[in-house]
Amino acid sequence: MTHQGKFSIIAIDGGAASGKSSTARAVAERLNLLHVDTGSHYRAITHFLLSEGIAAEAGPALDSALRALKLSTEVDGRVAVMLMAGRRCAPEDLRSKSVNAQVSQFAGIPAVREALFSYQRSQPIVAQSHGCEGIVMEGRDIGSVILPDAPFRFFLFADSNTRSARRAAEGQSDSISQRDALDSGRKTAPLLCPDGAVRIDTGSLSLEAVVDLICQRVEEECNETA
Repeated sequence: MTHQGKFSIIAIDGGAASGKSSTARAVAERLNLLHVDTGSHYRAITHFLLSEGIAAEAGPALDSALRALKLSTEVDGRVAVMLMAGRRCAPEDLRSKSVNAQVSQFAGIPAVREALFSYQRSQPIVAQSHGCEGIVMEGRDIGSVILPDAPFRFFLFADSNTRSARRAAEGQSDSISQRDALDSGRKTAPLLCPDGAVRIDTGSLSLEAVVDLICQRVEEECNETA
């Protein structure tokens, strides 16, 4: 999908703890957009597969479980929540140690990404149906794979020490370096800065400054095309 009229589509990519979620939530609030956190999609599926005793490797059991998935969306304020069989995954389960340790392995499996591809691409339609003025979708392959034609694409980054400190401040354990290696090295939809995306160093800027930068760019371009 592309920018149509006043409906804005913003893609925000970046590695673990680069500030994607905080930034996307704030941008959604300021611009009246629907916020979609695709990282939570992979976390929810990881938790589900682990609870089913399925290992992070391709195989018949994984394929069968993915085929049985019934995905839908619940809009809670300005947040799109993925439901599996009509149910939410609890926040504490999304951020559990076991999910943190294995989400990148599951996300690197082509069948897992394929299971989410059409669902994630449908989210702008969900935003339009709920009267939002656009959508801000965050993840690791939004501007490169899911919404490659998005008119607004940003890539957030920060040094590993800064990102590790953020995770620690949140009371979470997450191996930033290991996650980076797995996300960037996978064959299917690796983490990368999409061509033409605006790079933003969130380690040297405050959250407010990052949000200001993104919102100003979107508002200026929308005003020019109005």
